[in-house]
Amino acid sequence: LERQWGDALHYDHLASQGSPLASQYMAQFEQFKKPATATLKSTLSPTEYHVTQEEGTEEAYSNRYFDNTAAGIYVDIVSGEPLFSSLDQYKSGTGWPSFTKPLFPEFIVEHADKTLFYTRTELRSRYADSHLGHVFSDGPKPTGLRYCINSAAMRFIPVDALAEAGYADLVALF
Repeated sequence: LERQWGDALHYDHLASQGSPLASQYMAQFEQFKKPATATLKSTLSPTEYHVTQEEGTEEAYSNRYFDNTAAGIYVDIVSGEPLFSSLDQYKSGTGWPSFTKPLFPEFIVEHADKTLFYTRTELRSRYADSHLGHVFSDGPKPTGLRYCINSAAMRFIPVDALAEAGYADLVALF
């Protein structure tokens, strides 16, 4: 099916309903080409490479952002795709950064993950195809979802650095 249908097989109905701001960022990243394996291995740390390229999981409670309380956004460490906002981050008690929703659902692709004894929903970035983490239905209101994300898959950009990093339109969120 994937060979025949490609990306259309994993059509995300939320992407078709996105905001103009999301569309603007989508247009920015449509030309993104994922770097070669050798480049990724030389630019990412071993943990970042393992998590994003080999569907790994970093250690709980000893990762960069599990207890981050600063205001800003999280972007894909490979592409810079805007993924999550600190406004939607909460302490889940799991030892990984957790969010109630993505900043723009258009940048998140969901896949069934059957690597354990049950099926989970894996999250990947749309353009870099980085493994991010998983989403669970045990989160708080308003969504009831817990986007459990590996710190190693993201880079945090504080509010005061958003404009310089190319995300000036997102400053207004804060």
